[in-house]
Amino acid sequence: MKLILGKKIGMSQIFDKKENVIPVTVIEAGPCFVTQIKSQDKNNYSAVQIGYEKLKDKKISKSKKKKPYRYLREIRLDNSKKFKIGNEITVDVFEEGDLVKISGISKGKGFQGVVKRHGFSGGPASHGHRHVLRTPGSIGSAFPQRVVKGKKMPGHAGAKRVTTTGLKVVKVDKENNLLAVKGAIPGPNNGLVEIKSQ
Repeated sequence: MKLILGKKIGMSQIFDKKENVIPVTVIEAGPCFVTQIKSQDKNNYSAVQIGYEKLKDKKISKSKKKKPYRYLREIRLDNSKKFKIGNEITVDVFEEGDLVKISGISKGKGFQGVVKRHGFSGGPASHGHRHVLRTPGSIGSAFPQRVVKGKKMPGHAGAKRVTTTGLKVVKVDKENNLLAVKGAIPGPNNGLVEIKSQ
């Protein structure tokens, strides 16, 4: 499995050989370093921990001296024996045309109503309905005399882990550690993302 950590730079567009416009998200990916390996024999599951963005000496606290990275992420694999501690992972593990899945923390939207949070249609907009335009409507009845768990209601929206699958790698820039992926990916600009092959 191919994997790497990176930062979302933003969206752009490039042209293919037929001069068609392709919307892409540019990601600064790696270099990452393998900091820990977990195997089925010792830990009952197989995974690799990788570090991204090495800290400067001034910013390294005592607790981070062994692993001086801003980001550490553990990624589960079928077989972690292919990796060794200290291995460097760069963007050249990916090739143009590869299909990847990208995970990140989506943009936080604060406290939102049901229309924005869950896509409710809202009430009628004609005369006499001013007070029901964006309300959720009835949330229960005589039985079970409480609000059922999981009821779609207003609340905090966004800021959750989201994974987008089936994204195509359009371009790999090895010199600048950049990946161009077709389409949009979760999270704000400069947000951390995990990139894995499908």
